[in-house]
Amino acid sequence: MPLLAARKLGKTFRVGEEEVRALSDVDLEIAGGEFVAVTGASGSGKSTLLSLLAGLERPSEGEVLLDGKPLSVLPDAQLSRLRRRELGFVFQSFNLVPVLTLLENVGLPFMLEGQPRRAWEAQARAALEQLGLGHRHAHLPDRVSMGERQRAAIARALVVRPKVIFADEPTGSLDSRNGAAVLELLRQARAQSGCTVVLVTHDAQAAASADRAVLMRDGRIEGAGA
Repeated sequence: MPLLAARKLGKTFRVGEEEVRALSDVDLEIAGGEFVAVTGASGSGKSTLLSLLAGLERPSEGEVLLDGKPLSVLPDAQLSRLRRRELGFVFQSFNLVPVLTLLENVGLPFMLEGQPRRAWEAQARAALEQLGLGHRHAHLPDRVSMGERQRAAIARALVVRPKVIFADEPTGSLDSRNGAAVLELLRQARAQSGCTVVLVTHDAQAAASADRAVLMRDGRIEGAGA
């Protein structure tokens, strides 16, 4: 059984009076511990697919299964808990909270669970240390470099020991050196924890770091990547 699967997945958005078909009839299976890149041009549906696989959006048709269990049956509150506890997210824009220190940003999944600082601080510090940011733990995001912000975002994704890390264009705002470092950190995370990585990218070099690449075009998967 695949860890993550899409079955006949479709998504339609309403823009004013018009319906826009973003995804159609997508089937995809991803094994536990696999590193999969989802590629394609802008507007091909790759970020929509990631949002559906991660439970950030609900599909218009079809189903997403995690460990064989459909996400659609979960109410919103339970789905939010699942995302906090079992999934990690890394985005191009980092999504760090500007008024929180890097330590607090990494500890945010625990804070959202209502855990006191003493319960998560050691874990968050260890995650920052692992990514070479221990000396930056008290800094606000705007006081560190873009590469350090992205590493802090990866530390936040890893701190919950997720089953799956979803990375949406994580190298898009970085220079080639920092971009390569981020990809290496994702590979290391997969090697050390056995987590699955789903990477959305338009960068062929980034996609080459994955075990396999899935090409999206016009809201569908092309070829035999599924």
